[in-house]
Amino acid sequence: MISTVCLTRAIAFLLLATIAITSTGIGILSSADAKVVRRAGRSDPALEPNVPLLAIVGLAEQRVTIYDATGKILQSPVSSGQTGLETPQGIFSVVQKEEEHTSNIYDDASMPFMQRVTWTGIALHAGALPGYPASHGCVRMPYEFAQELFGLTKLGLRVVIARQDIAPVEIAGPAFFKTRQPLNDAPAAPTSEQLPAVDASGRDSLTAGSHSAVERRHQLVQQLRRLVSAREATAEAAVWKEQDARQTAARVAADAAPALRALKQAEANIAKDESDLKAAEKALEAGGPPAKIANAERAKAQAMAGIEAKRAQLQVLQAQTQAKTEAVKTAEQEARAASAAKNAAAEAVSEAKQNMAPVSVFISRKTQRLYVRKAQIPIFEAPVFIHDPNRMLGSFVFTALEHDDKGDMRWNVVSLFKNATDIEPPRPSGKTRPGAKGSEPVASDVGAAKAVLERITVSDEARDRISEVVLPGSSLIISDEGPSIETGKDTDFVVVMSGEPQGGIAMRQHPPRDDNRAYSSARNEESDNGNRKRARRSSGGGGGSGFPFWFD
Repeated sequence: MISTVCLTRAIAFLLLATIAITSTGIGILSSADAKVVRRAGRSDPALEPNVPLLAIVGLAEQRVTIYDATGKILQSPVSSGQTGLETPQGIFSVVQKEEEHTSNIYDDASMPFMQRVTWTGIALHAGALPGYPASHGCVRMPYEFAQELFGLTKLGLRVVIARQDIAPVEIAGPAFFKTRQPLNDAPAAPTSEQLPAVDASGRDSLTAGSHSAVERRHQLVQQLRRLVSAREATAEAAVWKEQDARQTAARVAADAAPALRALKQAEANIAKDESDLKAAEKALEAGGPPAKIANAERAKAQAMAGIEAKRAQLQVLQAQTQAKTEAVKTAEQEARAASAAKNAAAEAVSEAKQNMAPVSVFISRKTQRLYVRKAQIPIFEAPVFIHDPNRMLGSFVFTALEHDDKGDMRWNVVSLFKNATDIEPPRPSGKTRPGAKGSEPVASDVGAAKAVLERITVSDEARDRISEVVLPGSSLIISDEGPSIETGKDTDFVVVMSGEPQGGIAMRQHPPRDDNRAYSSARNEESDNGNRKRARRSSGGGGGSGFPFWFD
């Protein structure tokens, strides 16, 4: 039997829940879920054709090159960070775009067509190009080029900033991106057609016999969108079901309330008579004048009679309220089950929308871990086995490009250094190699990239989760470095090359946008903090570039 106190609390909770539903209205997703879905959804354009997938900034050559699935599409000279404020070398992605942006560090200086790659202030934007490194850490581009690039790119564009310009080279896709993993819909999704299974390469029953990469992309996008629509319909139905369940529970609770109040009052009356009985018995035990004893005996008799009568009344009330209390319990359980179903449906919608975003995987030799993000949202992390872990891996970015005529995903790879593990000491900032600006980019070493892949073993569980759906724009980062302190909320992975000049990022005293350090080790924090202090001492707190045009 349910206690009166617990049942009363349950009724009050259900009544408050009903008021909340009535006052706030119905929403398929909570605010947190909606935020996740918005972030996941904005990467959908990565499935569109001719979208830039990779930007490579060669500091020695002072130029940026943009690549899509077909190869190089744009190139321009740039001006990177000056001595003491060097543009950091590493792996980034576009986390924010603003057509008209002003610096919050340098006196509201104009930074047109700004594409931010760190929340602490490193960005690509239009600016003055004197022919040598002159910025405060950003990458300046010609105005017309910056405008054109701004119109082409999407959030999440991978940006590699390297010591010298290195061109990506096609390579066979990483083995752990090839697990066959069907993309199943929720069983209760109200869809009239069977969703075909999709494996890691993008093959499905709809594309059988098709030899067009465009058709394959279109079929995959349509399939993913059908999945989203089906789960949204399920989520909407779950919202209404939860509202009905809570309103029903509130009505049942309101109907039971009078009987429960009467029951509670009867229990209180019995408690009072029991208290009077104890007091009379205590008086009799104490003894005293005959009159006092007589009064105590009368009080005892009255209390006993009252208790007997009230207990009989209580039994009647309990019998009357038993069905009502059971109804309240059942209604509350159904309301909680409906709420859990609604939350599960909202998560399924979020998951389906995330499936439309490319996956980013980062493997760090420093932390011996594998990290996964989608649409700038952490998905999971796991240990990874690296053969001969004391030997350098180098730093590589593998990018999924497009399905070929056989339905397999094409990939390319770019290395951060010409010699991946035999890295020459950095040259003094601002110095370029003879003829560097007019030279062709160095081709990435495919042999070194293949050798790195052979040294890494990923668990079956991690491989299956990585390979659910691999879309164009998906990437694998492998590095000796750990995740930078810049890797946080609303970012993809940020990997900064240690041992290289980092003045432009180290001098920025603002903390990253998110205080969450889930992907940053304590050693990384100490290293980055030390770099900030050294940069502030060497740069004297900033200083102008000498150009009154645009600053950063």
